[in-house]
Amino acid sequence: MLNTLKIYDDLTETMDERAARKIAYIIGMVYEELQNVVTKVEFKELTDNVKELSKAQRQTELRIQELAEAQKALAEAQKRTEKEIHQLVVEHKDTRKQLGGISTTVGYGIEDKAYPALPALLKQDFGITVQERLIRDYVKDRTGRNVEVNILGRALNKDGKNITIIGEGKSQLSVNDVNDFIRKKLNRLQDVFDEIFPVMVTYMVSAPEVRDYLREKGIALYYSYNF
Repeated sequence: MLNTLKIYDDLTETMDERAARKIAYIIGMVYEELQNVVTKVEFKELTDNVKELSKAQRQTELRIQELAEAQKALAEAQKRTEKEIHQLVVEHKDTRKQLGGISTTVGYGIEDKAYPALPALLKQDFGITVQERLIRDYVKDRTGRNVEVNILGRALNKDGKNITIIGEGKSQLSVNDVNDFIRKKLNRLQDVFDEIFPVMVTYMVSAPEVRDYLREKGIALYYSYNF
């Protein structure tokens, strides 16, 4: 703080009191004005800084709001996608079920044609004598569980030994179908019957290798045009 009294005392050493008082007063006024100017400038700078900070805060809040809206939209889109995927899975299951039903129906159809034709073919090709009408039925495996056998019948081989014919029909026979037949039918019933003669019927094999695979596994193969 400016000491105007000291200034006045210093001035009176070289001039009269009236002039010294006037100059000291003027100096005091100038100093006070300067102080006010500096304070106003600093206050304006502070105000400007506050305004800038407030503006930046509003921009940040706006960005946060935009981000929240984007996240909400993303969550809704994800929920819709999950719902659509679930619907596709359900439809895929239904389609597979329908296709499975169609495949089963087609398989049953070719088996129905095979029942009356197989006895003569088996006699001709393997010397097997079918002793009863071939049927579709259930047989209990060694654990007591039912196994659906699509072609089933008792027969005698060329040596007069009792055998059981077990077969299945597929619209287009693949290696996987052969493996399923072995795993789900033949393996489960191998301890139920003394000797099994396996046979499969089809409209067409999925690849030439299927015929070789059947021959390797000892399974007889007949096509629909043989009936």
